[in-house]
Amino acid sequence: MQEKQKKTDAFCIGNRRYSRTSTLVIAEIGTAHNGSRQKALELIHAAAEAGADCAKFQMVFAGEILHPLTGFVDLPGGRIPLYQRFRELELPPEFFAEMKESCEARGMLFLCTPFGEKSAAILRSLHPQAVKIASPELNHFPLIRACAGFGVPVILSTGVAKMQDIRRALAEIPDAAETLLLQCLTAYPAPENEYNIRSLAFLRKKTGRPCGVSDHSLDPYLVPGTACALGSCAVEKHICLSKTGGGLDDPVALDPEQFRRMTQALRRWEKQTPDQVLSELESGYGRAQVRAVLGRSRKTLAPSERKNYGYTNRSIHYMRDMKKGEIPGPDGAAVLRTEKTLTPGISPQYFSAVQCTPLARDVQNGDGARFRDFGGKRKLR
Repeated sequence: MQEKQKKTDAFCIGNRRYSRTSTLVIAEIGTAHNGSRQKALELIHAAAEAGADCAKFQMVFAGEILHPLTGFVDLPGGRIPLYQRFRELELPPEFFAEMKESCEARGMLFLCTPFGEKSAAILRSLHPQAVKIASPELNHFPLIRACAGFGVPVILSTGVAKMQDIRRALAEIPDAAETLLLQCLTAYPAPENEYNIRSLAFLRKKTGRPCGVSDHSLDPYLVPGTACALGSCAVEKHICLSKTGGGLDDPVALDPEQFRRMTQALRRWEKQTPDQVLSELESGYGRAQVRAVLGRSRKTLAPSERKNYGYTNRSIHYMRDMKKGEIPGPDGAAVLRTEKTLTPGISPQYFSAVQCTPLARDVQNGDGARFRDFGGKRKLR
């Protein structure tokens, strides 16, 4: 345990070491490029000019994330048919290989989030220096095992998660692996006063891992600044060329100038004491606001996340209508996000058992799998 405790103050990727005095600044490009190679390259350039250490992408295959019957989903840019939108954002491996090369040519790390085993396999073939797992995939255990198998540092976001979910995810990653936890709110935009930055110390103590923040709030400074004061090793924030650029997360992203100013502030705060950082923030935002962002010490679901718990996370869904006695097999079920139209199924920890167990009753395409579908929980052991 002593050895683990030494790791909580810093996080390493290759020969680069990140800590409270040397923050890993991640520019989350995500899918803000809308599938455009030229726009993606412009975003990498903007991130580098803004002082980011790393540019992060998302490797989207719609079928790894959502069921085709998901329907419309409310996002920062409006209500959209999300499965179809994800289909439009599917890109070949060559796109990500070029983005990795462009990042590295500018001295930045290339980071990418896979959403299933297919995208994880493609990402692994690109030999990334680290891999990022998004909050909704914290219980996608096959994906976490695949990413842990890369043999590179793993970054886990912890939005819409309880402490037991985080522990269960970490159980899939070898203790010796370099792992960074990001305190996050899975809400768009995320309310700054729900960020509970004091939970960083709680997470470090309970898991023995270093921590940072993934910030989906609109303000450029409050969450990054309070996190820096409380020992954060990393700050992740969305970047866009324009808030009206049509990207899924553009309305909650920072434009290049805002991102540059945030990075400059972080570099200044790294040289100050925690009290000096908090004092500066209090002078600009008021003591009450800063204290609200700091929050409580325990890691809990934020109020804005509670309605999403179980729906944004992964569960098992059927991929076709099936009759009693039929075995789902490899194509009859999938580990997916539920969102709002469908009903959540049982935990992905039962996925292997679901694939090879005969159904005890008829089920419909899109349904969340239930224990009663197989005659009870004991049948899935």
